[in-house]
Amino acid sequence: QVQLVESGGGLVQAGGSLRLSCAASGRTFSSYDMGWFRQAPGKEREFVAAISGSGGTIKYAGFVKGRFTASRDNARKMVYLQMNSLKPEDTAVYSCAANREGNMLYSDAREYDYWGQGTQVTVSS
Repeated sequence: QVQLVESGGGLVQAGGSLRLSCAASGRTFSSYDMGWFRQAPGKEREFVAAISGSGGTIKYAGFVKGRFTASRDNARKMVYLQMNSLKPEDTAVYSCAANREGNMLYSDAREYDYWGQGTQVTVSS
């Protein structure tokens, strides 16, 4: 069993920044790919970023446009998503997810085995 708990969401103005955190409990956390996804009301869940177990390889969705940075600290079993230059269209529930397979950086949410509860990000105009 792996538990993931996100935090750091909130209300920000357009152009502002937030850093999301995901705390993991798994013993083999460092071997997991970790993904960030988001979902707005009435819309499909959308891939944001994925990071390899070592943190050495990161894949981003095209809409990120350099604004977001994923990172991880395996000693602390933490994954982060730094979000800068936020736009109203970034408003969504952001969730972290773990893929046990590793070394794949899947963008398909169906490939992830464990999910956090999500944290709300709201960006006002």
